[in-house]
Amino acid sequence: MTDSTHHAPSQRNFTEFRGIVDQAQLPSAATDLILLGDLTGRYATGSYSRLSSDRRSVVLRGDRQGAAEHGHRITAAIACHVARAGGTVDQLTQFLLHPDHEGGRHTRHIALRSGQARALDYIGRVWASASKTVSTTIALSSRHDAYEVLAALRDRIETTPWRGERGRTALRVLRAHLNFAEIAGGLLHHASERQTAEEAGISRTTLRAVYEAALKPGGWLRRLRVGHGREGSTWYLSDGDISGRGGPALLSRFRSTQFPPDPALGEWTTPETAPTADIDSTVLARLMGHDAFAHHGLGSAALMVISALHQHPHQSVAELVSTSSVSRATTYRTLKRLADHGLVQHTGETWTLAPRALEGFGTSLPHTDTGHTAAPAQGWDHIAEQHGTSGLAAQRKALHTAERAAYQQALDRLAEHRSRALVIVRDGHPVLVPTPRPDEIPPTWHTADGRVLDPLTGRPAADWRVATDGRLILITPSDQRSYDELAAAHAEALSEWESVA
Repeated sequence: MTDSTHHAPSQRNFTEFRGIVDQAQLPSAATDLILLGDLTGRYATGSYSRLSSDRRSVVLRGDRQGAAEHGHRITAAIACHVARAGGTVDQLTQFLLHPDHEGGRHTRHIALRSGQARALDYIGRVWASASKTVSTTIALSSRHDAYEVLAALRDRIETTPWRGERGRTALRVLRAHLNFAEIAGGLLHHASERQTAEEAGISRTTLRAVYEAALKPGGWLRRLRVGHGREGSTWYLSDGDISGRGGPALLSRFRSTQFPPDPALGEWTTPETAPTADIDSTVLARLMGHDAFAHHGLGSAALMVISALHQHPHQSVAELVSTSSVSRATTYRTLKRLADHGLVQHTGETWTLAPRALEGFGTSLPHTDTGHTAAPAQGWDHIAEQHGTSGLAAQRKALHTAERAAYQQALDRLAEHRSRALVIVRDGHPVLVPTPRPDEIPPTWHTADGRVLDPLTGRPAADWRVATDGRLILITPSDQRSYDELAAAHAEALSEWESVA
């Protein structure tokens, strides 16, 4: 039986430990965790509790199960510290199996219970997981460092060419996740598909297609855990794969011909856009969720052009093609569309945003070449009405709200163990047909208000209720009824059914 008190290491052991620590260059937090264990309870959060079957309340775990999970979290944290410091699995083994190191209590308990070989195999699995985690993440020592990493990622996104309609849509999704990451304070964040679709101003179908075809292959975004219930999915932002930039994953099309080029004739061409871009993604993030920039409205190309002009005013068409990653033909069409609303204006060969263009209020300045006066825009809502996209965001939110409600009802039904129960009427009385499950009881065993009657005493059982399909619901964790007892109850239900039939 292990002692729960913390052992103070001897001077000799501490000297040996200090030598290993200096060699591995571990931080002070890792040193304290190895020597003294989790004194603050940082790694105990959630170890001794879990969600109940109703997914709303919390019930306690068993002491042994909670202690094992707590110990595993401490072991994984130590392994990550050693891996990030450039240590080896042998050093990790020394730290965990030393008898005076409180942080290795869980590993030594495995060795005592299951043998040394089992403990070494466990250390190997933890080390492999820690090495993979450290190689794919960035160490952040403070919130300031986290915001520096997010700012560097934002600069990387703004200078990456997002060609084609698919690429521009991928940028909207990626910028939505960057918004969530900035709120969370790090690259690791939580967001649901519906929440991301509303933020980016696109449908869930388009969101999934862009994630699978562009962001995931490009190394920009990873889903670490799929969301369930009221919890969104866990995502991790990355800086993208340099070798994959500009590849087919981000391209929808860049040639107007329907025939593929012939390499033997030297017909391979380079894209019109430059290998780098320069936009202001903050402006894009602020406007992309509005109805005016839906697919059949101004579109994503207008977002790119506006963001590029806000970053660098007074650009020619050739410069806009380079900074916005929009093809020359699409740039001309987009500028004309924005000019018709009075949102952009040009002097000579250069274009710039009109005053208050970012608020959707244009100007009625005449064109220098034709003398045509553009109708000034009255706001983004007015532009959405003109393009027939007004109300799309509200409809999308209403649809998502209905889907969330239906999903929550399904979760509530599952939490109550409900299923399609077959009830027949025999001699004017409804009879529940028992299915081969030991948690169903006949109707005669419960009252009208759902209380369960003990078949031996005939009195209501305090810990049980009955759902609408006649299945038992355990409402407190104090019930110790075994599976055999439930099976016996099911056998009695079958006997009653056979007698009725």
